[in-house]
Amino acid sequence: MREKPKKMRVWAMLCHFSALLGWILLFFLVLLGIPLYLPLNLLAPLMIWRFKKSQYPWIDFQGKESLNFQITWTLYTLIFMAISLFLVLTSLSLEVTTNGSVNQIKITLDSLLIVFLSLMLLILIVQSFIVTFAAIKAYNGKHYRYPLTIRVLR
Repeated sequence: MREKPKKMRVWAMLCHFSALLGWILLFFLVLLGIPLYLPLNLLAPLMIWRFKKSQYPWIDFQGKESLNFQITWTLYTLIFMAISLFLVLTSLSLEVTTNGSVNQIKITLDSLLIVFLSLMLLILIVQSFIVTFAAIKAYNGKHYRYPLTIRVLR
């Protein structure tokens, strides 16, 4: 197997790491209280893939793989957020309709918020490990397919 040029391997690695930086930026914006959900994790890999895919076939493969994984995780995150919102609204309605005290409602909402943030942090940590593993593989010139990924781009 022929060794891939270093420049090409670095761009392929950046396809993966740039998505992770988008997630981290989004996570910190939410922690700062900015209620924003833009798929920032898709922007940088999409730009790298679009501009470099014709130059290097390896980047075409790695860019598609990274984007497919990010699209899938974005979809999973949106589903998780919808389920979380449903649970918050359901819990809040149960507390209000059963004449729960303000303190009980606050405890319920605080508990749900802690669970939600903990799970989002867990998702970010798991994704960081998977993306780092894929980026290292890409830099070493080896194929890696993300697990549990919907192949939107082929």
